[in-house]
Amino acid sequence: MWPWEHLAFGYLCYSLTIHLVRRSAPKTHEVLVLAVASVLPDLVDKPLSWSLEVFPSGYSIAHSVFVAPVIVALMLGLAGWRRRLRYGVAFAIGYCSHLVGDVIYPAVLGEGLKPEVLLWPVVEMPAYENDYGLVERFLVYFSEYLEMLAELEFSPVLAFELVLVVSVFLLWVYDGMPGVPTPYWLLSTEEHQDRS
Repeated sequence: MWPWEHLAFGYLCYSLTIHLVRRSAPKTHEVLVLAVASVLPDLVDKPLSWSLEVFPSGYSIAHSVFVAPVIVALMLGLAGWRRRLRYGVAFAIGYCSHLVGDVIYPAVLGEGLKPEVLLWPVVEMPAYENDYGLVERFLVYFSEYLEMLAELEFSPVLAFELVLVVSVFLLWVYDGMPGVPTPYWLLSTEEHQDRS
């Protein structure tokens, strides 16, 4: 998944959870924590593989189901200690949604579910066939992605992209567009406090 897909999927999971549990929309600071957490595994593993060559693939330590519970528990503990548990929950949902997304997205591509991407160090993903660095690998993958979108042929991937983007955008608007600053003069004091 691309970073914006991880963010969209994470937002969908978080917003629906918050609506079910708190009966309210996500707040701005929660969404910012969610945004970082939803891409954090790639921010760790991709550079370790693509630039530093510590691991043979971009699915390693930060994607591991053996490491993720420790990271999530530490963040929940820190958030609870700081009396900001909602931020810990945002982190947990963002981080876990990333891992779930990496397992299910290959099925959208017709490759089936790929739970093995989460099993480092028990299962190590194969090394890349070429020796691209971080920027070059990103550009190669991104150009392939743009070519796929430019074909504009209906496919499961295009359908997934459209449904995800449109549904999350509509949900985000419904939630009051958390993360987008609203001019203070448009908000009452109570509304301003509710958005943070």
